[in-house]
Amino acid sequence: MNAAIENNREAALRKLLGDRVDSLPRGITSVCSAHPLVIEAALRRGVSEGAIVLIEATCNQVNQEGGYTGMTPRDFRQFVEDIASVVGFPGDRIILGGDHLGPNPWKKLPAEEAMAKAEAMIAAYVEAGFEKIHLDASMGCAGEPVALADEVTAARAARLATVAEGTARRSGRRPPVYIIGTEVPPPGGATHALDELDVTTPKAAINTLAVHREAFAKAGTEAALERVVGIVVQPGVEFSNADVAIYQPDRARSLIGALREMPGLLFEAHSTDYQPAEALSALVDGGFAILKVGPGLTFALREALYGLDAIVSKLDGDAVPNSLYATMEAVMMQNPANWDSHYHGSAEERRLQRHFSYSDRIRYYWPHERAMAAVDSLLNRFVDDIPETFISQYLGRLYPAVVAGKISSRARDLCIASIDSALAPYSAATIV
Repeated sequence: MNAAIENNREAALRKLLGDRVDSLPRGITSVCSAHPLVIEAALRRGVSEGAIVLIEATCNQVNQEGGYTGMTPRDFRQFVEDIASVVGFPGDRIILGGDHLGPNPWKKLPAEEAMAKAEAMIAAYVEAGFEKIHLDASMGCAGEPVALADEVTAARAARLATVAEGTARRSGRRPPVYIIGTEVPPPGGATHALDELDVTTPKAAINTLAVHREAFAKAGTEAALERVVGIVVQPGVEFSNADVAIYQPDRARSLIGALREMPGLLFEAHSTDYQPAEALSALVDGGFAILKVGPGLTFALREALYGLDAIVSKLDGDAVPNSLYATMEAVMMQNPANWDSHYHGSAEERRLQRHFSYSDRIRYYWPHERAMAAVDSLLNRFVDDIPETFISQYLGRLYPAVVAGKISSRARDLCIASIDSALAPYSAATIV
């Protein structure tokens, strides 16, 4: 890596990690999930590695109105800290972040009304002690284009940063660090064909910083700009319902070179879910030192749960009328808002997408009361260890570790292990 880019990455990581570490990692994984088993898996890996754990809540999951999890930022903080206490992970080694914080949850409203709600959300996150804020005002509101002009996005980001700075002062909190960007991948994966995916140009990345500098100065919040640690750009990484665009370093070479003109900043890579280990490592090598992952982790959890569901069906002779699969299908069909506009094709194709899409829209439904009861019932079905032959048949990715004695064959442990297997490539890419 170019020395200037490496110095930029180190400076940005120091702002983010503060004095929590003696020696800096190559990068850091951003775990973007509100599922308790995902949080537990991430913290357990943090215990084993002695690492800092960055956990981020998205604007749709957690906000002042509850989001789809029903949690406010303060609730989410308590939720994470409670899990950390159970697994023995030090609370002061957790960094909480807010992802895509802006008007997105209210984008069907007029812009001014949506921005007022976004300001309230930013204040709630900062008051709750979130230390990393991704300012995302890139999506249009009612009557606006889907993608806004850079200058509009930057002006709205500066407005939100002003609220964050003022909230930190009033609440006695340390002001957060910020991520900015105008070419922001959509939360939760692409809805377009991946052959249309364009890598951000160096000119666009440099312009992003320039328009934000101007907007922050105009808003009188230059101090916030000093705590910007990274920029979201598109390096050619994305996933859709059935495909994954794998990172190709050569396509991003000129974009990476733009970091030399942005002292003290790194790139944040979104939608890195399902990337192979070598692609994640190449991203970090190129200055993408924050790797965000979310749906890929709940996808791995769903694999484990459905594997356990299949095992129960065999143990009971295929006579399982209340299977987890059937319950989740019923819950999603009765509450289609979080998947209906994302899945396309025939009724049969949409049924398969509801359960097996890379976009993993099923993750929105795990907090549902019926879903939680069904998962609890499934896990409680297994009193003893699960026979290795069933694990080989239905949980194949975990079988080698089970027979080697590295993980137990208890149902809940297998769920944690499945999530951890999706986290492992991120550790390999980011930890020195």
